Amino acid sequence: MKYFITLIVIASFGLIIYGFSLEENEQHLANKYIGSGTLGLFLIAMPLFLIKESKGKKMKDYMLTDENIRKMQGKSPKKSETQE
Repeated sequence: MKYFITLIVIASFGLIIYGFSLEENEQHLANKYIGSGTLGLFLIAMPLFLIKESKGKKMKDYMLTDENIRKMQGKSPKKSETQE
């Protein structure tokens, strides 16, 4: 998976660079290459990378909840009113 993502990123950057290197009279074709490279990066490579890296992690640990804010401030968690 790691090598597949790397291959997509390299190919996308290659398309973008090739699109910028095309001559002025092929501007329409250059825009297609640049757009394809950008789509490859942001619609294929980035989601695959995020899925790969976030496997096995709890999303609750990364959310800004009242409990997590209190932990960051070093305060004890607030007791809920229903426990009294």
